[in-house]
Amino acid sequence: MPRISEPELLHTGLNLDNYPPARLAQVESGVFGFWVFLMSDAVIFALLFGVFGTMIYASVAGAPTPDSEFKISATFRETMALLSSSFTYGLVSLSLKLGARRRWVALWLAVTFLLGAYFLDGEAHDFIDMFHVGAAPEHSGALSAFFVLVGTHGLHVTSGMIWILLMGAQMAIYGLDERVKINFIRLGLFWHFLDVVWVCIFSVVYLRGIVS
Repeated sequence: MPRISEPELLHTGLNLDNYPPARLAQVESGVFGFWVFLMSDAVIFALLFGVFGTMIYASVAGAPTPDSEFKISATFRETMALLSSSFTYGLVSLSLKLGARRRWVALWLAVTFLLGAYFLDGEAHDFIDMFHVGAAPEHSGALSAFFVLVGTHGLHVTSGMIWILLMGAQMAIYGLDERVKINFIRLGLFWHFLDVVWVCIFSVVYLRGIVS
């Protein structure tokens, strides 16, 4: 009678089957610890969403508001770029999973970086345009809440892009060894988390401004 094999324990970009139990526990603990960090980050964004929800109507009569000044078409293009970067990072993970050559990992990592740069460039131009028409954070509670929420996400994206550069350097120095792959896993969790947060921002902040 054929023996039923135990289910494989797999991780995106890193197969953990047949690992020594102690090493397996160490890897899983490290990834789980990063999940805990992301949950604490999610609490911060939840608080910022709460502040935005309570301050959205706190505007001086006749003063600019976030709803009247942002450009939904430009923001939609930025959203598509960021969502596309999540797909390209998925190709990074898939390349690691299938044992592709280093150049393919580097290619998709570079495309992810460029899409993130496009997103940040568009967001910076949106902020500058709002400042030019007088929609600055100090003019109302609504604008303050808007800039803090969207700006905090932008800072996270900037941190993710710096991390991408560091991962490229690690890959160039150490190759695709186990430590580098685990760091790619953590970066992937962080990058996809930022996409989820941005979808919430786009829905709650920008689309709400259209229908309200």
